[in-house]
Amino acid sequence: MKAIRVHEHGGPQVLRLDEVPVPEVGPGEVRVRVRAVGLNPPDWYLREGMTKIPPELRPVLDLPLIPGTDVSGVVEEVGDGAGWAVGDEVFGMLRFPSPGGSAYAEQVVAPAADLARKPAGVDHVRAAGAPMAGLTAWQFLIALGHEVAPPFQPEPHRPVAIEPGTTVLVNGAAGGVGHFAVQLAKWRGARVVAVASGSHGQFLRELGADVVVDYTRERAEDVVDEVDLVLDAVGGEAAGRFLPLVRRGGALFPVFPGPYDAAEAARREVTVSATQVRASGAQLAELGALLGSGAVRVGVDSVFPLADAAAAHARAERGHIRGKIVLAVD
Repeated sequence: MKAIRVHEHGGPQVLRLDEVPVPEVGPGEVRVRVRAVGLNPPDWYLREGMTKIPPELRPVLDLPLIPGTDVSGVVEEVGDGAGWAVGDEVFGMLRFPSPGGSAYAEQVVAPAADLARKPAGVDHVRAAGAPMAGLTAWQFLIALGHEVAPPFQPEPHRPVAIEPGTTVLVNGAAGGVGHFAVQLAKWRGARVVAVASGSHGQFLRELGADVVVDYTRERAEDVVDEVDLVLDAVGGEAAGRFLPLVRRGGALFPVFPGPYDAAEAARREVTVSATQVRASGAQLAELGALLGSGAVRVGVDSVFPLADAAAAHARAERGHIRGKIVLAVD
């Protein structure tokens, strides 16, 4: 079969299309004929050699390797006790946070528990765009993903109640995690403030945003204050910038943790918390029900053939992504 492999760390150009053996199925696993692959930031972190990850937290990477976690496709072989049938259409985030998803390929072996049935009315391209970004938003906002504390804080993350009357601000609202967070908060009845560049305004309003803040023209703090929850899908070095907007007793959830004024957060009783998304076929099935009903949809920025994975990564590096980048596998 054909697969994209990383033989050395570096830029998008290191992604190489190779002929490799079809993977073998073990107990509790299925082999999936891949129809589409969703791209996510961990894909380029892995390609680069995890240089953005503190050395003590970096996994050992054996090259060459096949990157990727998010797939949608059709079951072709079933291992003992896997519980799926040949011909089932499935989607999932495979093995994450382990680096062994190996999704950039024509076929992949997946743990049965990482998969959910693909909604009938959602095509493979959109289904492949949902797993990691959708589960990240889900485990931040809706339901506890696991009882494991992430490496960057001492306790597991706990979502907070979102209900009618709650105001949720989503920063980076047009991106992968952000556009799911907008829709999930709206599904729960919240008033949603979306922060993104102005070119994404109509897209975000269609997803349900009540207020769109164009950060290229105005500051969020000049438009809103006293929000109940901030889901910052950008985070990083600017993770603390929205702290002054959160009401006393509210919450700030940075997807990418970074520095913030811990004393100020404590004084104002603001909970600052993050999580490490983990594979969950059960939670993906819940999200899939929303996708199937149309309550949540997957925005697709662009689609590339599997062989053009390097071009897809180059697109990701240009930023300002609307929804998800996807590889189509024919």
